[in-house]
Formats: sequence, structure tokens, C-alpha cells
Amino acid sequence: MKPHCSFLTGAARAWGRGFALVLALLFWISPGQAKDYEVEQQRIEQFFPGAEISAAEGEHQVRTITNGEEVLGYAFQSINVVDIPAYSGKPINMQVLLDPKGVIVDAFVLEHHEPILLIGIPEEQLHAFTAKYQGIGVDQRVVVGRSRDEKAVTIDAVTGATVTVMVVNEIVMRAAHEVAVSLGLVEDNAGIAQKPATVREDYYEPATWSDLTGNGAIRRLHLTKGDIDQAFKGTEAEGIDEAAADEVQDTFIDLYATHLNPPTIGRALLGDSHYASLMEALKPGEHAIAVMGSGEYSFKGSGYVRGGIFDRVQLRQFGNVISFRDMDFQRLDDVYADGMPDFGEMAVFFVREHAAFDPGSPWTLELLVRRQTGPVSGMFTSFELPYQMPEQYIERPQPSAEELAAIEEANRPVWVNIWYQKSFQIGVILAALGLLTVILFLQDKLTQRPRFLHWLRRGYLVFTVVFIGWYALGQLSVVNVLTFTHALFQDFRWELFLSDPVIFIIWTFTAASILLWGRGVFCGWLCPFGALQELINEAARKLGIAQYELPFAVHERLWAIKYIVLLVLFGLSLESMMMAEKAAEIEPFKTAITLKFDRQWWFVAYAVFLLVINIFTRKVYCRYVCPLGAALAVTSKVRLFDWLKRRKECGDPCQLCAKECEIQAIHPDGRINHNECHYCLDCQMTYHNENKCPPLILKNKRAKRGKKAPADPTLIPVVQVVEP
Repeated sequence: MKPHCSFLTGAARAWGRGFALVLALLFWISPGQAKDYEVEQQRIEQFFPGAEISAAEGEHQVRTITNGEEVLGYAFQSINVVDIPAYSGKPINMQVLLDPKGVIVDAFVLEHHEPILLIGIPEEQLHAFTAKYQGIGVDQRVVVGRSRDEKAVTIDAVTGATVTVMVVNEIVMRAAHEVAVSLGLVEDNAGIAQKPATVREDYYEPATWSDLTGNGAIRRLHLTKGDIDQAFKGTEAEGIDEAAADEVQDTFIDLYATHLNPPTIGRALLGDSHYASLMEALKPGEHAIAVMGSGEYSFKGSGYVRGGIFDRVQLRQFGNVISFRDMDFQRLDDVYADGMPDFGEMAVFFVREHAAFDPGSPWTLELLVRRQTGPVSGMFTSFELPYQMPEQYIERPQPSAEELAAIEEANRPVWVNIWYQKSFQIGVILAALGLLTVILFLQDKLTQRPRFLHWLRRGYLVFTVVFIGWYALGQLSVVNVLTFTHALFQDFRWELFLSDPVIFIIWTFTAASILLWGRGVFCGWLCPFGALQELINEAARKLGIAQYELPFAVHERLWAIKYIVLLVLFGLSLESMMMAEKAAEIEPFKTAITLKFDRQWWFVAYAVFLLVINIFTRKVYCRYVCPLGAALAVTSKVRLFDWLKRRKECGDPCQLCAKECEIQAIHPDGRINHNECHYCLDCQMTYHNENKCPPLILKNKRAKRGKKAPADPTLIPVVQVVEP
């Protein structure tokens, strides 16, 4: 049982199912389509008509698509490869088809729980987005939107679902690459290719055989006859040409290999003159590999005489096999390194330019040992001699600033890339939230200037609707609350919430503002749909349209509706999060804000209906229906401060603020209901207005009447002096 469901009783589950049925009828919730297997088959048939499809096999449950013995491609579901949560908190499951060269043939969404796509943006837009992956190699880099990497493939996002499609991109490319690597279609060298290193021709120091073997410049592979016998155990070649008991520890081959291009190695082994001649013979991009061996087994063999190819030694780098022909071979007769052992055969093999050999990356010399199992049949086993050039002999190219930036971008988590791409929106919203914080902290000063504050608030509401809502798509939803609640009890991951920076920042600010001021800061300043309602209603008042208010006794009982809606949605989410997300369409936010009324007519009619009612009574939806407002009101119980000032006369006898409060959040007794207050600050403007607030006017009158009249001027007696 899941943790968040442990407290549910059978009755609660039945209650949830009952409400689910009611809301399904109200909001046209269609049953989930059983499409996984059928859609998989249809997509495969579309791209590989008439092909045979095997059962799912291996760790990633990959199905092989064949036509007879020819492999046409592979099919798998992303859920079996990667587990990346999308915006809903749940992974998106996709079927991906690959061809044998590691190129994507098809990427199709089988299942998702994204709120924006459940009833909102048509799924056709998502399928059109995933169709763009056709023809992209799994080892290519794909970026949604813009990128500094000029080599990256860029795909335009789906408007209104940027976060979702960026997650889809990561799912497709990571899953496809991992499966292709597991099938051997591509090598595991994803990302931006590193430029090959170059041999330092200017670096030389005298060295002996002991020095070169000691620092790894010369590598050794020593095999005994017992090692060979052990390698063939359990095969058809077991028991053939096995060593006698007293020969098990005898040397089968003692093999050494080195890279001759570095001057320290080449001059130590070949001498100055021979090394100079060898380097002159090499073309740019070519390399010389020395192989030396002793023992009863010859690494050269005779295959190169018969077919021109050496059948016992080959190089492997990045998964590429480099074979040597007779033209790539040169006999090595004289070696001058001090302390070098005697060898039965020595050779120089040339790696040509087309092999794209990187001297700075590891490579392997493979020794193939064959045993004859029949007149014309045999069995090979291989032994590896790994080689890595010492760093002092090579110079690695330093990536440019553009390449470093591209590498950094490629290695960043997807949510970090989203934050970079939305840096402009983030900067503007942070500045706007900073301004709102200043307004709230200086509210006592600003409310004493009501005309200025009215215009400041109107401008902020316009910004909220246009920028936060329609441009940045920063409309919060009760779905966010449900997702967060479920994440707390299930698999909480910060990257889930960080995947939409605008929503994350506004939620963080809202949480902080609830502690300081209550739910009203979001509902009155930051909710785009609430701001749209308020602006429309204010325009209606300016045009003289009559306003209607319910009696307070009826009004306060209607407050309960939004809490009931919240409980219903929460109950549905316990039974089915997908059903709760669809039932959350009781919010008109997606229609009016996220999709800008570009939806089916019934959703548009519902949102317009709420806005029309709002013309005659301010914010009806917010006051009585909004489940998000109810959720924020519940958390407002933890509010730490009471910033809204009241006088003892408020409510008895003065009723001015209660009558003027346009959302009726002030009780007749003068108390402000902070669960319903939208923090418009109108009551505070009245509180500080000496010409409007009755208690303040009366107080000022009493103060003036209580002043004593000024005292009479003191009479100074005048003495008339009469001159004699």
C-alpha cells in the first residue's frame, strides 16, 4: 500500500469513486484508452509493413523487427529504459523505433499524465513534435529551442508545453542512446566528441627499455600454454593441442607493443636515423605501432601472405576495429634500446589516416589465437593488450570557449537548461516580485497616497495578466497543490518542481507571503485570472454598470463551496491523479490564461461565463468556487503577522469598510476574514484617509473642539508723563 493511501478507509474510497463519477459527467472525462499494445503494433506496421516482431527481450525489453533473417529495426518502450519524471511527477512512456544503424525511425507517446495535455493543448501537437525525431541519430545532440552548440539538432517547442517537450526530448534521446549502445549499434561515446590529441614532437628525453616499460610507454602481454587451454575450456576446441602437465607454465607468447611516433619512444628503439626515416614515410594523421614477441606462437602468422590481411593481430579503438594489410606492415630488424630482451619476431604496423586514430585515447592490441576443430573449421579466442600513451608524450587540444559552453550545456540537468532558456522571464518576474515586496512592506506609507497606489495596483494587475499569465504562463493551479502533496508521500524530487522556473518562483514567493501576509497577496496581486477579473470589473464600474452583492449571511455560506470542491479534488487524487487533473478543469485558468481561449467551445463558454458574471459582481469565481484559493486559505492559518490595521469603532458603529470591500471579506462586526481577503489595501486607504474614515474624522473633530482658546493679550498700563 502506498504511504499516502494508508489512512483511507473503504468508505473514503467509495466516496472518492462516487465523486469521480459525478465529475466525469460534469467535465466530460473520457475513459482511458487501452492503446499500449494496439498502438505499438500499428506504429511498427506503419514503418515496417509486413515485418515479423519478436517478443521483448533483455534488460530493456527490446523487440527485434525482422524480414526473414534480415534485421529491419528494434522497438522498445522508454519506461523500461529511463525513469524521468515529467511536469506531472510521473514519467512519460514512449515507443521508440530504431534502425540497425542507430537512427530513430519513430518516437510516439503511449502514455502521459501531463495536465496541460490531458484537456488543453491537443495531443496532435505533441505527436507532431515527436515526429520530428525521425531520421535523427541516437549519438546526435538534440536541443529544444536554442543552443550554443552549432552541431546540435534544434527542435521548436510546443507553445504552452515547453517543460513537457523538454522532458520528452531527454526521454527519447537518453533511452534511444542507451538501447543502441546495449545492442551494439553505436559506441558509448555520447556527447560532444573530443578532438584527438597530438604527439609532442618537441618532447624528447633519453630512455632505456626499463624506463619505457616502467612508465607504460611499452606494454606487455604474457600468455602461458595453460592460459590458452583455459580460454578454450567449454568450447569445441577444448582438448585440442592442450599442453602436457609439465608444460602448462611454459610461455605461449610474450608480446610487447608500443607507439613509435613520440620521439622519446621511437628514437630509443629505432635510433635517430631509422626513426627520422620512419617519420618521413608517414603521412599526416598516420601512426606507427611496434609489436615484438617471443615464444612458440607467431603474432604475424601467415594470413597476410594468403589474403593480404594479418589474421592474428588487430587494433581496436572507440569500438572501431583496425586491421592490417601487407601494405601496412614493415619488418623491424634493428632495435637499440638498452636492456631490451631478445625477440623472435618484430614488426611495425601502420595505422592509416582513414582510421581516425587518436593517440591520446586508450586503444587495445588484440591477439587472436586459433585452434583447428575440423578439416576446414576452427575457433578463435582473443586476448587483449590495453595501451594508454603516457601524458608527457602527447598534447591535448584545449576546447574553445564556445565548445566549453556547449559541453557545459550538454552535461547540465534538463531543469538547469530550462532555467537558462527562461532567464529573461525569470529576471523580469524576480524584479516584479521585488517591487511587490517593497509595496507590501511600505503599505502604511503608500495607503496614505490612495491615488498613486490605485494606479500602481492597476499597472501591476495588467503586468500580472499580460506578462505572468499570457507570456510566461505563470498561472498557478490546484493541480500543483495536489502534485506537491502526493510527492511528499511518494517519490519527492526537487527537479520535478524546478522544471518550470516561473511556477517554482511564484510558488516560493506565495509560500513566503502566506507566512507574512496570508493568502491574499497571491489572490489579489499574482493570480492572472484573478487580475483579469478585477480589471474587467473595474472597467465595468467606470462605465456605470450596476453592481449586485448578496446579503452577507448568504455570502459567507457560499464560501464553503470552494472548500468542498477542494476536498472533492483531493479525494479524487487519492483514487486517480489523472481523474483529479481532469476534474480540476473547474478552474478556468488553463482556458483563459495558459491557452488564451484557444480551446473547445465549451471550455471557452465556461470561462467567458465566469468573466461575464464578474462584470456585475467582482470575482465571483474567486470568492465561491476556486479550489486553489481554498488551499491557500487553509495554509493561511500559519500567518505570523497582522498588517491590516483596525480601530475599535470598526464594525460598531462604523460599517464603511465592510460596505466598500468589493469581495465582502470584512464581517459586519468589523473583523477582516483573512481567509477571504485579497489584500487590495482599499480598507487601509480608508483607514488613513482623514476625510473619509468616520472614526478618524470624529476623532479629529473632537481634537479640534478640545483645544482651549488662546489667552487674552496682557494689558500693559500706559503712564502718561506730564512735563512740568
